[in-house]
Amino acid sequence: VQLQAYGGGLVQAGGSLRLSCAASGRSNFMTWFRQAPGKEREFVARINWSGSWRYSADSVKGRFTISRDGAQNTVYLQMNSLKLEDTAVYYCASGRTAATVAVAYTDWGQGTKVTVSS
Repeated sequence: VQLQAYGGGLVQAGGSLRLSCAASGRSNFMTWFRQAPGKEREFVARINWSGSWRYSADSVKGRFTISRDGAQNTVYLQMNSLKLEDTAVYYCASGRTAATVAVAYTDWGQGTKVTVSS
């Protein structure tokens, strides 16, 4: 599956952004990860293909929402109440696994950069 992530940008703290990930095909799970400078890639949120099972990292719960548009093979990450620590490159990944570790995924988008300023 080929993935294309977009929607990143510069936003002030407290603001919102919506990231999109367009997939060339269907997969069991679509997952967002992020990687801040000097840090490891970390899990953000995951959704299954039917949209019935969503799971988010504690650090973004209540602020980020993952959703999907099955007709468009697209997954979204709505990010509200952004904080400085949300600054990172955000990647989408797809696969058969529900894992929250990056090494479990083989299909990745190119990443989209999110910068939160004070």
